[in-house]
Formats: sequence, C-alpha cells, structure tokens
Amino acid sequence: MKEVSNYNYLIGISMFAEIITIGDELLIGQVVDTNSAWMGRELNKVGIEVIRVVSVRDRADEITEAVDDAMNRADIVLMTGGLGPTKDDITKQTLCAYFDTELVFSEEVFENIKRVLASKIPMNALNKSQAMVPKDCLVINNRVGSASVSWFEKNGKVLVSMPGVPQEMITVMSEEVIPRLRQKFDTDVIIHKTFTVKNYPESVLAEKLESWEEALPKSIKLAYLPKPGIIRLRLTGRGRDKEEVQSQISVEGCKLKYMGDAVFDEEDTPLEILIGNLLREKNLTVSTAESCTGGSIAAKLTSVPGSSDYFKGGIVAYSNEIKESLLGVSSETLKKQGAVSEETVIEMVKGAMKALKTDCAVSTSGIAGPSGGTKEKPVGTVWIAAAYKNEIRTMKQDTDRGREMNVERAGNNAFLLLLDLLK
Repeated sequence: MKEVSNYNYLIGISMFAEIITIGDELLIGQVVDTNSAWMGRELNKVGIEVIRVVSVRDRADEITEAVDDAMNRADIVLMTGGLGPTKDDITKQTLCAYFDTELVFSEEVFENIKRVLASKIPMNALNKSQAMVPKDCLVINNRVGSASVSWFEKNGKVLVSMPGVPQEMITVMSEEVIPRLRQKFDTDVIIHKTFTVKNYPESVLAEKLESWEEALPKSIKLAYLPKPGIIRLRLTGRGRDKEEVQSQISVEGCKLKYMGDAVFDEEDTPLEILIGNLLREKNLTVSTAESCTGGSIAAKLTSVPGSSDYFKGGIVAYSNEIKESLLGVSSETLKKQGAVSEETVIEMVKGAMKALKTDCAVSTSGIAGPSGGTKEKPVGTVWIAAAYKNEIRTMKQDTDRGREMNVERAGNNAFLLLLDLLK
C-alpha cells in the first residue's frame, strides 16, 4: 500500500497501475491502442489509478526493461499482447525469464483451446503451443480466445499478462482480472464529476476560476479538458468514504452555478446525445444542410441509437449548384455575399427545414482549409446557422486550427446554437 502524497491527493490509500502494450503494430500506427483507454476507465471505477501507459516492440530486452520499470513504480502491472501462436509472440517466454520460471504444458488450457477453436480453425502445432504456460503463476483460461492469462505475484505486487485482442482483453478483465484485483487490494473511492462549459477560451476560464480552484480541498483535483468549442471541467475526489467524497464533489460543483448558462451540462454527455434527448423530449425533428463539414454533423446525430426518432435527413451541399437546386439558396445571394456568408447559411437552414420537412435544422458553410482562403475570408472562416421554427441564430467562426479541427469545431458550434434555441 502506498501513500498518495506524490499525486496531489493527501488522504487515503491508493493503488497505482501501469499498462504495458506490446506489439510493433502499435508503434508504427498500424493498430490503434484502444485497450489502455478501456482499462483506464474500468480500473478507475474500482479505485485503481493508472499512472503510466507504455508501448514496446516485440523485443525481449524492451519488454523486460518495461516490466522491471513498472514493477518498481506501480502496485499492479497489466500487459496486453504477444501471446499468439506465431514466432513474434514472445511475451510468455520473456516473463518466464523475468520471474525465473519455465513454460509447462497445461492440459486444462489445451482443452479450452480445443473448445474455442472447435469447428472454426483446425488444430495444429502452433495452436497447441499456446497450451504452454508459465509454471509459477496463476493461469486463467480465456473463454473467448486461445491465449490464456498469466497472473504473477512478487513482493506484494501483481503482474497480469493478457491477450491484446480487444474483445478478449475486455472479457478476461471484466470477468476475472478486475474482480481478483478488488479482492486482493483495498483501495480508495474515486469519484469524477464533469461540467461542460461553452463560450470560454481555456486561459480565460482558468483565470476566472483561479480563486475557486486554489480553495479546493486537498482531496479534490480539477482538470481542464478542452475540445473544439467547449471545455470540460473534471472534478476528481478521492477518499475512504463514498458518501463523504460525493458530498465534497457536490458542494464544489454547486459553486460553479455563478457561471450561469456557460455551464450547460453536468454529466459529460456528448453534444449529439444532448440534442437527441431534447428533440425526443419535445417531439421535434431535425435536419442538416452542410457544406464545409461534409456530413459530419449528420453522422454524429445518426451515431446515436434511436436517432431515427428525430433525425429525418441531411443534405451535403458542397457546390453552389447543390445549394441552389436542393436548398433554394438564391443565385443573387451567392453572387453578392458568397457561399461563405451569413446570408447563405440562413437560406441553407431554411431550405433544409423546407425540403426535409423538419421542426429545426443546422447549416454550415466555410473554408476548412488548408487552402482556399482569401484576404477577406481566410482559412478557418465558417458561418453557422441553427433554426427552430421561425427563429434563426447564426455565428461566425474565424480561427484556423487546421482542417480537421475547423470541421469538428464548426459541428460543435452548430450543436451549441441549436441547444440554445431548444432550451
């Protein structure tokens, strides 16, 4: 057990974990590591704090170095990857060398492999080799895969080696590893509360909250999590008593009410879900008319299960011809004001509501970049409109943060405009 004074928490007992992901494919960007994010979330729920994530190649010396560093630093080391049947999968052999043990054949693991592969993949010597497991450890069968889990203990610390296939890792972590960790370690309660803020640059918000932040109890930590157009404020409380920690978080969260409508969500809910909930609650329908955002707003709306209840459709009007023919934008507006203008997005949002017969809509038109800007309308200029019945609100976004972020920010701003109208 370790005192928490090193980590800005001055009370209670904490268990620290380190995650090691193994595989050349992770380091060359061929595969994105989603395992660590999932593990971090789930471990935090049971009071185990991940302090570091390390990715290494399929090299015995690099795996050994990462394991040794992690065992010196953390109470729990969780490894994924390198447990397959091919020659580049060397995790088990490397761990045997580190823990001074050897591989032995496990009939129980072999029977599990036969069950998992039955009628799917023919058994061969490589598959059978996965039944070779470290002798001096707890071996846990993997009910959805052929690679077993190895649980080592040394000097009161735990190292668990798991398969890197996400669904296999999630299954063994949920059903076996986390329950065993909870049984072995007594940990603090960790509670998070996230408030989402609009209309503030990060530095301005930090300055506004400075006195409040400095007065926070030592058991509570504040983090700023900016996204394009919004900032999430995450309060994290730690302690032995769940009700006491929850009470402290609630008290501090209430102090943010002086910011008024700038704080528009207290559940860290994605904007598209907030919009969907309001539309469903009010029995309204929505449509989109997008130019520079290329349908990404519609994609977010439809990513929510059940969005067919309120989303009727979208028009990606990238060209002026489509803006005119499908959305009814006048040629005179396009000629005099240009496609990137307040007048154009107003006509676009009206056209979407009319064409798709919806109660509300959003529209965007701009210069996402990296080229196409002018002196009058530089890259990053985006006009956005939201309409609900007869009311329309617009805004101009004029800061260039690169094409991808310009598009994401425009989508978020469109949602924020519509949220204001619906509320």
